Amino acid sequence: MVEGEEVTQEYVRFTGADLELEGILHWRNGETPFPAVAACHPHPLYGGDMDNNVVLAICEDLAKASIAALRFNFRGVGRSQGDHSDGVGEQEDVAAALAFLGSSGRVDPNKIGLAGYSFGARVSLPVALQNDKVQAIALVSPFLTETDWQRLRDCITPRLLLCGSDDDRVSCHEVRRLAGPLVKPSQCEIIAGADHLWWGYEGQVSRRVATFFKAVFQVW
Repeated sequence: MVEGEEVTQEYVRFTGADLELEGILHWRNGETPFPAVAACHPHPLYGGDMDNNVVLAICEDLAKASIAALRFNFRGVGRSQGDHSDGVGEQEDVAAALAFLGSSGRVDPNKIGLAGYSFGARVSLPVALQNDKVQAIALVSPFLTETDWQRLRDCITPRLLLCGSDDDRVSCHEVRRLAGPLVKPSQCEIIAGADHLWWGYEGQVSRRVATFFKAVFQVW
């Protein structure tokens, strides 16, 4: 456990689908229970893990905003058990992370959200749409299929979509176009100058995500 003036980080292990997964839980020192968000990392076959620059920045800013945040390694990554499952088994990992947060005495089980970056957005979205415990969704560089976008059209869960103007893997123009018809409450923002990796723009994306969840969870 590492403690600072405001934020504590705790290494945790939790079980889902007969696999044990590892994660880091961030929270601000103070009165509990907190709202909480599970943050999902980018594609593990391309180097994605829970220490990713975007995921880490999001968790740090959420914790500073008095929202507990869990970043975790998908199956087969780091010291999480199992093997990569092409996004199918990883959805079970997301569900396990949500269940872990919901069972924590530090967390308000009625104020739980999901944040996903790239591959993390793709595997977290189906879980969020099927889990009524998820009160808000933030999708960063949303690497979504046409079916995903169709499912989003009727979703009434508050959503935030963020994309960089210079993203060479997820077209910001397509994101803006496809997000247009989504029913409210839905927000879509394009951050000028940022590419898919968000190097140098981590603070902008993490602050925007934290502001979104603060508003949804009414954390002032």
